[in-house]
Amino acid sequence: MAKKTVATLKTGKGKDYTKVITAVRSPKTGAYTFKELIAHNDHIKDAVEAAKEIVADSNA
Repeated sequence: MAKKTVATLKTGKGKDYTKVITAVRSPKTGAYTFKELIAHNDHIKDAVEAAKEIVADSNA
């Protein structure tokens, strides 16, 4: 099943998107959690900036 998923993402419309993963540190426990976002390749910079804002809002 995983091979089919990977093969699907490498062809067709899957090549147009990228997964943006941001590490967020919890202020209470100090443990890291990860925020994931799927963004179109044309909007990667916007997605990274949005992820930074989410991290800043969650720490405030």
